[in-house]
Amino acid sequence: MKKIGFFSALILPALLVLGTYLGGPFLWMIHVFVFLLVPLMDYMLRKDTKNVPAAEVSQVTKERFYKLITFIWVYIQLALLFWGFYVVSSQELERISWIAFTTGMALITGGIGITVAHELGHRTEKLEQTYAKVLLMTVAYMHFFIEHNRGHHVRVATPEDPATSRKGENFYAFWWRSVTQGYLSAWRLEQERLKKKGLSWLSLSNQMIWFQLLPLLFIVSVFLFFSYLQNRWVWEVPVFFAVQSVLGFSLLELVNYLEHYGMERRKLPSGHYEKVTPLHSWNASHVVSNFLLFQLQRHSDHHAHAHKRYQVLDHSDDSPQLPAGYSFMILVACIPPLWFSWMNHRLEQWHRERKLHLVQ
Repeated sequence: MKKIGFFSALILPALLVLGTYLGGPFLWMIHVFVFLLVPLMDYMLRKDTKNVPAAEVSQVTKERFYKLITFIWVYIQLALLFWGFYVVSSQELERISWIAFTTGMALITGGIGITVAHELGHRTEKLEQTYAKVLLMTVAYMHFFIEHNRGHHVRVATPEDPATSRKGENFYAFWWRSVTQGYLSAWRLEQERLKKKGLSWLSLSNQMIWFQLLPLLFIVSVFLFFSYLQNRWVWEVPVFFAVQSVLGFSLLELVNYLEHYGMERRKLPSGHYEKVTPLHSWNASHVVSNFLLFQLQRHSDHHAHAHKRYQVLDHSDDSPQLPAGYSFMILVACIPPLWFSWMNHRLEQWHRERKLHLVQ
């Protein structure tokens, strides 16, 4: 029965397509679902704190069903994005309709697409990594593949990590720091990798060069294709692509913001930081939003055991707990005074519990 829940992500493309053809206020159906109905269902339903029994983890990990869903999503997102290009190039959308359509697309490419890319990017199989890169290309954020795996997971909950939000830091300040420093960090990490291999940064082996070129080649090709179809220059296409990309990776940064807000790892006498544990990320085990996001909200276990696939991530009572699922918390994060009033006392409580745990 739980397997069926992971198909819930498909509701979003269906709502966007249906809303577009119904028109008018129906274009906002996807927004109502994500930001109103999902938080409401999360609130009404009991949290899912049940974990896969240890004896079954190996079997569930190997089940092809869970991998297949993520593979299917790649093709659905590509098809949906091309349909989006067709819509903006063939229809004269009013400004409010264009905003609804573009933000709705970003909820899909950024909210679900980057989540799937995140999952696939952690895997060692070349096909899964390729699919991760394709999804990241559709939001022009391919450097995330490097920075997240080789940077964020190493430095999480330390001052060296751009994607760890600090206590008292509002989302907008965090967004700028995470986006700019994360990008520069990806360049440094790739240069270090190439240097160890005795290669110059100006090499075809430099992934960062490809990660700049591929989104550009993608949108230029799409622009030329749809311009040919419409027999005119369809500047609406690259504008639409750029805006939904920025909104898409901004959703990612919102998630980063709330997942690690104020988290800190102790620096040991050796100069190294303590090992990452489930205590170093905010966790949320709300049923509906976890299905929608392929259990991304069990983020504490993900950081402690990054090799684990989404279907076997554990809930941990010891992890700091968010008061609501991501759908609602990202709205709260956009209003700094509300976020601080909700989260700072929880963060202080976490610090007190950590100190008590260390004393014991």
